[in-house]
Amino acid sequence: MFACKTKNDVMKAVKDHKVSFIQFWFTDVLGMQKVFSITPSELEEGLTEGMGFDGSSIQGFCRIEESDMIALPDPATFQLIPWRPHDRPVARMFCDILNPDGSPYEGDPRYVLKRMLQKVGDMGYTFYLGPELEFFYFANDTAPEVLDKGGYFDGLPVDRATDLRRQTVFALQEMGIRVEYSHHEVAPSQHEIDLRYDEALAMADKVVTYRTAVKEIARQNGVYATFMPKPIFGQNGSGMHTHQSLFKGGKNAFFDGKDKYHLSKMAKHYIAGLMMHAPEITAVCNQWVNSYKRLVPGYEAPVYVSWARRNRSTMIRVPMYKPGKEQATRIEFRSPDPACNPYLAFAVMLAAGLKGVEMKYPLAEPIEEDIFEMDEKARNKAGITSLPGSLHEALTIVSKSILVRDTLGDHIFQKFIDNKKVEWDRFRTHVSQFEIERYLPML
Repeated sequence: MFACKTKNDVMKAVKDHKVSFIQFWFTDVLGMQKVFSITPSELEEGLTEGMGFDGSSIQGFCRIEESDMIALPDPATFQLIPWRPHDRPVARMFCDILNPDGSPYEGDPRYVLKRMLQKVGDMGYTFYLGPELEFFYFANDTAPEVLDKGGYFDGLPVDRATDLRRQTVFALQEMGIRVEYSHHEVAPSQHEIDLRYDEALAMADKVVTYRTAVKEIARQNGVYATFMPKPIFGQNGSGMHTHQSLFKGGKNAFFDGKDKYHLSKMAKHYIAGLMMHAPEITAVCNQWVNSYKRLVPGYEAPVYVSWARRNRSTMIRVPMYKPGKEQATRIEFRSPDPACNPYLAFAVMLAAGLKGVEMKYPLAEPIEEDIFEMDEKARNKAGITSLPGSLHEALTIVSKSILVRDTLGDHIFQKFIDNKKVEWDRFRTHVSQFEIERYLPML
C-alpha cells in the first residue's frame, strides 16, 4: 500500500521496490478496462507529458482522423499489483485522457465524473459512495456451471469459495482498498465483497480495481468470475446497491435529528431527484441487454420507483438511524448492476440527486409494504411507477434526457446511445434457444 501524491513519490517507489513495469489503466465508454505498460525508463516522461496512443481503436473514443490521445497518469493512484509476481513487481496508475494540446478529452468517462464532482465541490459538498458489488464464480466462461449450491451467508463446507474471497480481500487491502464485508450471496455460487465508503472518484477507481482483482484471482485459481447481471435463469441476479451521501466539511448533510426519518431537507430532495430521473439514468446504470433480465419482480431486484426504510422491494432504501451514528446517514440506490461503467453511473446518480436538491422536488411518503405483492391497481393508487423493462425502453427514455446529455456531454452521450442501439438490434434479431425449443415443434 502506497500513499503517493506527486510524480517524485512515484519515481522513488518504483526505484525502491524495483518495479519492472508500470501499467496505465483507464476505461472506454462502456467501462471496459484498457491497459498498456511502460518500463521504468519511460516513467518520468510518462508522468510529466503522458503517453500517446491511438484513440480511434478504443470503444466510444474518437474517429480515425482525430486518433491521437494522451494518457496522463494520476500519481495518487499508484499501487503495486499483488496478483503479479513479487520477484518482478508490477505497478499501476489510473489515467486521465487528454487531447494532444493537453486539454481534457470529452470522451473520457473519468473526466465526466470529475466534472460532476467539481460542480458539487463548488457547492461546498463532498460526494461519498459505498457500493456493494455482487458476482458469480463459475467453472469456466462458456457456461454458468456453479461451484456450490450455497445461499445467503452460508459458510463451509457449503460455500466453496471462501478461500477465493479471502485471497481477493487480501489483494484489495494490499492496494489500500478497505473492505467491510465478504460473504456468500443468495444464489448458488454468488458472492459479495463490500467496500468501505470513499469519495466518489476514488471509489470509481476502486470499483474498476475490484472487478479486475476478483477476475484475476479467480483465473489464477482455475475458475471464472463474472459480473454479468443475470447469468442463471430462475436465480437472483447480481446488483450494485450504491450507498451515497453528501458531506459539508465533516458534517453529514443528509442528517437531521429533528426529522421523523432523521433525514435533512437536502436528503429528501436528493431522494426525490433520484426517483424522478431514475427511468432516464437506468440505461447508464444498467447498460446491457442482460441487465433487464435481472430487473424483474420476485428476485430482490427493484423494479418500482419508490423509497422506504426497511422495505427491500423498493428502489431506494434509507438504512435505519442508530443513535450516535449521524455520520452513517445515507441512501441506498438499489437498481444499478455491477457491469456498468462506474464513472458514468456515479455521475448520473449525483446529477439526478442534485437536480432534486436544486429544484426542491417534494418527496412522497415511504412505501413500507412489499410492492411485489401489490397488484397494478394498488401500485397506481400509491403513485408507484416502473423502471424500464428492456434496454430498448431504457434507450428510448434516455435519448430524450437533457439531464443525462448535460452530465455525460454530447460526445459520450451520443457514442453510448449509438453503441447500445447496435447491441439492441443484434439481440432483437438473434434467434435464441428459447425460441427454437418453444416454437420449432409447434409451428
